[in-house]
Amino acid sequence: MAFLCKTLLSLARQPCLVNNLAHTFRALSAAPKLLQQQKPSLVNPAEIANKSLETPDNQQKECQDVFNKVNSQLAAQKEGRLFAVVHLCGKQFKITTGDIILVEGYWPPTIGDKIRLDKVLLAGAQDFTLIGRPLLPNGLVNVEATIIEKTLTHTKTHFKKKRRKQYMRINFQRSPNTMIRINTIEIERNVDDAAQSFSEPRIF
Repeated sequence: MAFLCKTLLSLARQPCLVNNLAHTFRALSAAPKLLQQQKPSLVNPAEIANKSLETPDNQQKECQDVFNKVNSQLAAQKEGRLFAVVHLCGKQFKITTGDIILVEGYWPPTIGDKIRLDKVLLAGAQDFTLIGRPLLPNGLVNVEATIIEKTLTHTKTHFKKKRRKQYMRINFQRSPNTMIRINTIEIERNVDDAAQSFSEPRIF
């Protein structure tokens, strides 16, 4: 009991430690956040949002110049060979026209199906790159592909053994694969135009 009293007295003599403990208990308490005491913030979040939205005129002019250069290349068809990074079945693939990619696991499309890959994270050419946040706007980049083959992987062996226990198991596994050929990668509209809605259904 005497040890406990000495410990409490030593804690009472250290105000900063008491404040830290009180703050810790307040953070761990089950009371709603409205009832907990919080320090008043010195910065108004609305002011920060307004300042972040305001951009100087010179930055807007630079952005418009970049947009005009990219749009002029697209209009003259001088962008060269396009590449893209697409999100497909939980993985990301860097692709260009004519590439063949392998999707592991079960996937519903059958051989000969033509699909449009809508989850485009990045697209670019020799002189520019369009980066999504995290995806590019729908209708900006059109990536078309064809299912060319559906096969199984090579046979994988799973062998288990426990010494001196008369335990041994051998299992064989083959998982499905889908091979896709990228037909075309096209930028459909100007970079700074508003997003357009597609009438046809989005497949993948």
